[in-house]
Parts: sequence; structure tokens; C-alpha cells
Amino acid sequence: MKGFNRPNQLFSLCGLNCGLCPMFLNKNCPGCGGGEGNQSCKIARCSMEHGGVEYCFQCSKYPCEKYAHIDDFDSFITHRNRKSDMEKAKRFGIDTYNAEQTEKAKILEVFLSGYNDGRKKTLFCVAVNLLELQELQTVLREIDPKPDMETMTLKEKSAFVAGLLQNAAATKNIALKLRKKKG
Repeated sequence: MKGFNRPNQLFSLCGLNCGLCPMFLNKNCPGCGGGEGNQSCKIARCSMEHGGVEYCFQCSKYPCEKYAHIDDFDSFITHRNRKSDMEKAKRFGIDTYNAEQTEKAKILEVFLSGYNDGRKKTLFCVAVNLLELQELQTVLREIDPKPDMETMTLKEKSAFVAGLLQNAAATKNIALKLRKKKG
């Protein structure tokens, strides 16, 4: 969007964890405010109208009507935790929040580079977005010292890690799939 600039490409002004998005990771999306021809964003436009706040939670009108149904459906990335992630960033500060997201991005890279059979990218991205850092670290510990993993095919490794992530999510009653808008 012309005139809009977002220096933090990991966390959007509306609360998306862009650094964990499959489109961003594939370099198919420069994020809001990046690149020419980027689609117009009503929230970026609103930010510019309100003095260029970097994150919506910094606006005196947050949460406004734009957030009424913002978490109802997903795009290429899950939208489910946008409000809670904004609150976390506001409470702990953006530097602390970004540090956690950077750790999550490293874990996602491990999953994608070593355990993706070509069919688990979305699952891994959604899991890393929705699970807490401690839960993801537990999954990493469960796969790291396993010598029998070396004899598994990539498809078996992928299924094993997906199962660990699904189990971790189930304990928190989290569904690891994108919610598409019907209709």
C-alpha cells in the first residue's frame, strides 16, 4: 500500500505472525507495506489515518469495529490468536514478543527442513502459531534424541512429528487446521 511502511516483518500491525506464514516463508508475500503492487489493506489505511501507529494496540481506538470478527476465518495463516497475541505484545513489549516469535521461527525451520514430506507445511505453520513455545520445545526434545528416527523414511518422520504436534494441540483443545470461510 502506497505510503505505508512496516519495519517489523515478523508481526503485523493487526496481530498476524507473518514470520510464521507459508506465503511469507516462500517469499510470495512481502507483508503489508512491503513491495510494489501489494493489496490495499483497510487496517494499514486506518493506521495511516491515525498517525501511523506501528501496531493497532497503540491506537487509542483499539479495539475498534474492525476487530469485531477479525479472528473468525483464516487466510494463508491462522488468525485465531490475533487479539491474544496483540495483548501479549502489549503486555510484554514488542522486543520480548519478537524474541519468542524468532524462537518459534527457528523451530518451524527445523520442522520444515527435516520433517516436511511436502504435505505438512500448513500443519507445521499452524502448529507453531497456535502452540506455546514450551510445547514446541517439548516436541523438539521428543524428536531430537531418537536414534530410530534415522532409519525412518521422510514420510514416516513427517507423520511422527505431525502426530506429536497433534497430540500437543489436543491437550489444549486446539485444532491444527485453517478455518476457511464458507460460501
